[in-house]
Amino acid sequence: MNKLCSLREAVSQYVKDGDTVYAAGFTHLIPFAAGHEIIRQERKNLTLARATPDLIYEQMAAAGCAAKIIFSYMGNPGVGSLRNLRSLVEKKLVEIEEYSHFAMITRLQAGASGLPFLPMNETGAFDLEKVNPNFKRVTDPYSGKPVVVVPALNPDVAIIHVQRADISGNAQIWGILGEQKEAAFAAERVILTAEEIVSEEVIRSDPNRTLIPDLIVDAVCHVPFCSHPSYTQGYYDRDNEFYLQWDKISETPESVQQYLDEWVYGLPDREAYWKKLGENTHARLKVGERLSVPVNYGEY
Repeated sequence: MNKLCSLREAVSQYVKDGDTVYAAGFTHLIPFAAGHEIIRQERKNLTLARATPDLIYEQMAAAGCAAKIIFSYMGNPGVGSLRNLRSLVEKKLVEIEEYSHFAMITRLQAGASGLPFLPMNETGAFDLEKVNPNFKRVTDPYSGKPVVVVPALNPDVAIIHVQRADISGNAQIWGILGEQKEAAFAAERVILTAEEIVSEEVIRSDPNRTLIPDLIVDAVCHVPFCSHPSYTQGYYDRDNEFYLQWDKISETPESVQQYLDEWVYGLPDREAYWKKLGENTHARLKVGERLSVPVNYGEY
């Protein structure tokens, strides 16, 4: 089935006001373009779930999209605080629900497995149990010892950025793997954004890289450079300069709004965004070629 559509169409059809949205990706493959499109379409009252909110959820919260953030680390990676988002939380304009990284992924794993909850080993985050009632303790029926459990997380929508996918939604990822597979299987609806759309033959030629199968995917969107200022392994580098610049931008609501007006509301799509970044930035983020060694799957 051909599920190829524009990102604008995918967000319009599959992201609704009040939804719980999980934008996946750890370090790289963060779907910034999808976050920007959600802002443009002025979605409201969203619960935004993500292991690390990064700049993407700060921008969405500043635009008025977020009612709540479910997370396991909140900050500008390698730089400092998400200043604007922290201010919104302190003013009680955005609710938060915090977990450890392990607990967050355990919640997704429970959701992906169709289970109401899953047990986990203690992580040392004992204070989280005091402030988050979703952490429970039950008795291990085998040892009689207490075990920490967390409830399943089943987002209404998961947005997954990948290196390549076919038009049916079979998607491949390489480099650092995050929670993409768990988020996709846990979600009710899945939007894929991909750097490249390739043939089914390409996907079948290297099946072990296929983390997301077509049967759980609702929309496939060709969105090159979707992850900037994050990166996509093998396609473009992380824009560390931008993360430093954002630390200054996020100091005041006015400067954040100015950024959104210029770089989100003022542009129609990701293609225009990438063009506006300019050739110097393109050259700075360009990566060289480092091919993996081929494997032989065998022919019969």
